[in-house]
Amino acid sequence: MASVETAAEHERILREIESTDTNCIGPTLRSVYDGQEHGLFMEKLDARIRNHDREIEKMCNHHFQGFVDSITELLKVRGEAQKLKSQVIDTNVRLQEDGKSLVGSMEELKKCRVQQRNIATTVDKLTHCLPVLEMYSRLQEQMRAKRYYPALRTLEQLEHTCLPRAGRYRFCTIMSENIPKLRTQIRDTAMTQLRDFLESIRKHSDKIGETAIKQAQLQRSLDSGVTLQPRALIGRRGRKEAAGTESGGHGGSPISEQDAGVLDVEDEEAEEVPGAQDLVDFSPVYRCLHIYSVLGLRDVFENYYRKQRRKQARLVLQPHSNMHETLEGYRRYFNQIVGFFVVEDHVLHTTQGLVNRAYVEELWELALSKIVAALRTHSSYCDDPDLVLDLKNLIVLFADTLQGYGFPVSQLFDMLLEIREQYGEILLKRWNVTFRQILDQDNFSPIPVSTEQEYRQYTSQFPLQDPELEKLPFPKKLPFSEFVPKAYCQIKEFIYACLKYSEDLHLSSTEIDDMIRKSTNLLLTRTLSNCLQYAIKKKNVGLAELVQVIINTTHLEQSCHFLEEFISNITNVPPDTANATKLYGTSTFKDARHAAEAEIYTSLNAKIDQFLQLADYEWMSPAQASGNLATSDYLVDLITFLKSTFSVFTNLPGKVAQTACMSACKHIATSLMQLLLDPEVRQISIGALHQLNVDLKECESFARAGPVAGFQGDTLLLAFSDLRQLLNLFTQWDWSTYLADYGKPTCKYLRVNPHTALALLEKMKETSRKNVVLAQFKKADRDRQKLIDAVIKQLRNLIAQHHA
Repeated sequence: MASVETAAEHERILREIESTDTNCIGPTLRSVYDGQEHGLFMEKLDARIRNHDREIEKMCNHHFQGFVDSITELLKVRGEAQKLKSQVIDTNVRLQEDGKSLVGSMEELKKCRVQQRNIATTVDKLTHCLPVLEMYSRLQEQMRAKRYYPALRTLEQLEHTCLPRAGRYRFCTIMSENIPKLRTQIRDTAMTQLRDFLESIRKHSDKIGETAIKQAQLQRSLDSGVTLQPRALIGRRGRKEAAGTESGGHGGSPISEQDAGVLDVEDEEAEEVPGAQDLVDFSPVYRCLHIYSVLGLRDVFENYYRKQRRKQARLVLQPHSNMHETLEGYRRYFNQIVGFFVVEDHVLHTTQGLVNRAYVEELWELALSKIVAALRTHSSYCDDPDLVLDLKNLIVLFADTLQGYGFPVSQLFDMLLEIREQYGEILLKRWNVTFRQILDQDNFSPIPVSTEQEYRQYTSQFPLQDPELEKLPFPKKLPFSEFVPKAYCQIKEFIYACLKYSEDLHLSSTEIDDMIRKSTNLLLTRTLSNCLQYAIKKKNVGLAELVQVIINTTHLEQSCHFLEEFISNITNVPPDTANATKLYGTSTFKDARHAAEAEIYTSLNAKIDQFLQLADYEWMSPAQASGNLATSDYLVDLITFLKSTFSVFTNLPGKVAQTACMSACKHIATSLMQLLLDPEVRQISIGALHQLNVDLKECESFARAGPVAGFQGDTLLLAFSDLRQLLNLFTQWDWSTYLADYGKPTCKYLRVNPHTALALLEKMKETSRKNVVLAQFKKADRDRQKLIDAVIKQLRNLIAQHHA
């Protein structure tokens, strides 16, 4: 069984050797040597080799005759081949000889063909290279001419179109290497021009704003009386043309390639005020915008431009520390702001996306808050109403200018209303000085007029309506002093000043009327009232001056309704309009008149006190007959003074003269009573009472004579009734009647107070006691002393009963 398997394996190996490439029989032979039967395999291999040799031998024997025949045929052909070879050699020699000229011609033709090919190749290459060189030359020329936007376009065409077609030449490589440098150079140069432009408009924003404001002012003068359009034609002339020709929206090359800056305007007084685009060359902005857009850096450019403009906005909005000193400071501040926003507005409308409406509105909100804060601060330092009024007009023009560009300015008008309060306070201060100067210069005497012209002059200044005065012949006197027409004219001037500020604030007639009336009320109730009080209370003011003050205030009070009509006429608001503010002038002048009246009473009493200080009564004088006593000198002088004074009071309105006269008489009576009851006067004789009685009769004679008209009967004598009854009681020594009738309505001495009588009686008791000591042996003096003691006792009992 094993031998069969071995034989089959050897047979397989032999077939594999026969059928396999000799390079691959190694593994097969290795398998034979790995086995134990390699000897047997060698025997089989030899037997197989022998079989193949026998087969080869058979095949050779089979084909031998044909091989022999083939050799014989080849031998025959060799001879013929030699002949053919000789003929071919001869033919080749002849052909070589004959073809030499042809070969030369072919060589020449070959050279011509190569030259033609080279020429064609050269022409083709030059066709691609010449545009590159021409374009590069044009690029260099554009760079020298600083036409950077066309240069950038040329650079793009050179890089993406011409250079790829030209091939890889050294000069193309150099150009390709220079392209990023040129692009950077163009970008940096454009940015430098933009910086120059930004610096230029920062320096010249004052001039730009001044021109825009002039144009707004011109437009206002042209549109006077016509409602302003929602968007005025301010700085917009040629805007559509600018948008179409300068930038074409956002593409295309700008026409102008000049340097950045503000163009000179030779004729500033030209009829047509130039707009922003006429003063400013915006080509650097458009050029830089296009260049950065082509470079794919538009966002970078937009951010840079906005950042720089924000910085400039902060600088523009920072006012000078001394701006409030002159109007020119405010004007320069406003011109710079207007110039800034005119430029931004122009850029907004001539470029697409460089600045947008939201960005401009954000800048304006920032500016508005800073403007309002700066104006509030600086205007608070101003104390000149003319400067405040000019500032208001400047702010209105500033607001109207920017409103024409579509910026909201309501906050500015709100701030103007705030400044209106400050303006009113400044006016009040100025008019306070004016009123005081008028009062200081006034002579407080009626105005004499000698001609009709003078009379009409004063009545044109002040609405005097006195038919009786008009009937009087010239010369005559107006009842008031110079203060009245001057003050009335100044009040009207104040109203005009208030009206001037209210103009152009877009207020209704009712609002203007209300503001003027409130300001006028402040002028009347505070300023004029204080000035009148100052005139009344100042030192050395005489009674005649106080009387004239009362007359003046009376006439001013009567003129209040004329002021009402005056305000209504200039504001076109009827005085009877609902919720209309009323003038408080009537109450103001009444208060001033009452203060003057009180001051008259006080001054009159003070003058009386000065006379009374001269009283020098001999309190221990002996009794004399009444006929031998004369009125005291001080009282004679006092009565004379009162008569002359009350003669001046005839022009006083109402019952001022009667009140002053009654007050003076009461003060005299009270002062004389105080002299009697003065604690320093401890002793009074009956003789002193007789002297006082004579003086009192003189006073009563003065009162009975009626120094002031208007008193009924002996009303003025009532001022002396207390002192009169007291002196009658003592001089007539009518104690029995006094004590018996005390407390009854019909008592003869109803006005005598028991306390007063007791005090005076005790002073007389001291005098009587001394007389008794000196004349102990006079029975009449002793009896009088006892009587005095008895009366004192009874008075004390009466007082005690009264308290009980």
